[in-house]
Amino acid sequence: MENISVGNKNHKAGFVSILGNPNVGKSTLMNQLVGERLSIITAKAQTTRHRIMGIVNGDDFQIVYSDTPGVLEPNYKMQEYMMQYVEMALQDSDILLYMVEVGETKHHQSILEKVSASSTPVILVLNKIDKSTPEQVEQSRLYWQELIHPVETCCISALNSENIDSLVSAIIKLLPFSPPYFSKDELTDRSMRFFVSEIIREKILLLYQKEIPYSVEIEVNSFKEDKDITRIEATIYVERESQKSIIIGHQGTKIKELGITARLEIEQFIDTKVFLGLSVKVQKDWRNDDNRLKRFGYGF
Repeated sequence: MENISVGNKNHKAGFVSILGNPNVGKSTLMNQLVGERLSIITAKAQTTRHRIMGIVNGDDFQIVYSDTPGVLEPNYKMQEYMMQYVEMALQDSDILLYMVEVGETKHHQSILEKVSASSTPVILVLNKIDKSTPEQVEQSRLYWQELIHPVETCCISALNSENIDSLVSAIIKLLPFSPPYFSKDELTDRSMRFFVSEIIREKILLLYQKEIPYSVEIEVNSFKEDKDITRIEATIYVERESQKSIIIGHQGTKIKELGITARLEIEQFIDTKVFLGLSVKVQKDWRNDDNRLKRFGYGF
């Protein structure tokens, strides 16, 4: 990534990655920091599958945030790609935000060792202080500081925006002096098609139960912007015929509900009327198919 020249020699810029276990609030924090809803959020683990960048600009700084998948032990190739995004974040970030819930003690030993041994500055982010006592917060702070030796610790509530300004100040203080990496009017490195597919997948996570959301991937086949409406056609891929039947529902009622909820969210995101066409296809064992995973945007 080439730097963009600016006249201000005191300008700061850098890449800041958010790491941590599933469901600790990384995507909620990402959206708070960026001020836009870039990462989808549900109560289910493994909601985030990709590394998603959000760019925040000030007159004399540019922060390129990355939301990463929750750290886990891979069970199939898709999860191996997800963990590669985490490994890449460890290698190419200027600042690491290691995020945990107050009271949490579970950790992935190899990742934690890499975080602890990294020469990259680490900020420990203790989340969900709104649901904790001061004693619990202090106990967690001491526990995690001993494990990862951060340069700074910020105690926040990502959901309630509590102490987010203090975290941003800590990040800006640690940013290296550099011209911006992206144009100052850019918000993300991802395409509109990517965010449409993520919105559809989020609604599937919310509307369907058990294994269905984890067996699903979305491909946006067409995205046509007309004068008064944007026409989108997307395919929902599942692994088995039985999953296809569940996605569609009795007489198509479930996929109709999915289409309505996803369309309304997409309209809000792109600020225009949307026609959304959804179809469902079976692609057996796509989570272990390298060619299919690359087509879905996994890998580098």
